[in-house]
Amino acid sequence: MSLSREDRATLLRIARAVIEACAKGERCPGFDVKSPPLLQKQGAFVTIHKDGHLRGCIGTFTSEKPLYMTVMEMAEASAMKDPRFPPLGADELNSIDIEISVLSPLREVKDVSEIEVGRHGIYIIKGFNSGVLLPQVAVEYGYDRETFLDQTCLKAGLPPGAWREWARILIFEAEIIKEKE
Repeated sequence: MSLSREDRATLLRIARAVIEACAKGERCPGFDVKSPPLLQKQGAFVTIHKDGHLRGCIGTFTSEKPLYMTVMEMAEASAMKDPRFPPLGADELNSIDIEISVLSPLREVKDVSEIEVGRHGIYIIKGFNSGVLLPQVAVEYGYDRETFLDQTCLKAGLPPGAWREWARILIFEAEIIKEKE
């Protein structure tokens, strides 16, 4: 799926408005969205960076809600509910930028050679542990395929290399929309 420039801008406006309302303790605005691609049921992650560093990232692989509503929910969760960070404060709003990753459906891989660094994100499940890294993470950190898999294991609370033994490895693609291009 490739979103139009207008749809991409709409999602960024929605995410920004929700994050600002949450940080200021205001009621979330409503949105009248009519664009068919934004009404599709699709998973998404919303990532917040502050001064170039991660400040929040929450997402879902699937959703029973339209994409724009999923982005609304994930924007609020990224700002207020990421357990790694305190809730975003109004004083931080001028130093954040937002990135939205609109996800394709998950697909299980049988051989890790199917994973293309920079194209695919990874979701690893082993026992009660699971972890995900978006496709852009591998590019940002210069990971090769095995390092990307190892880092996803670490994110899942597993030791590096755990992906080699009985782990389910799923991949997905993401259309990445950034405030700062």
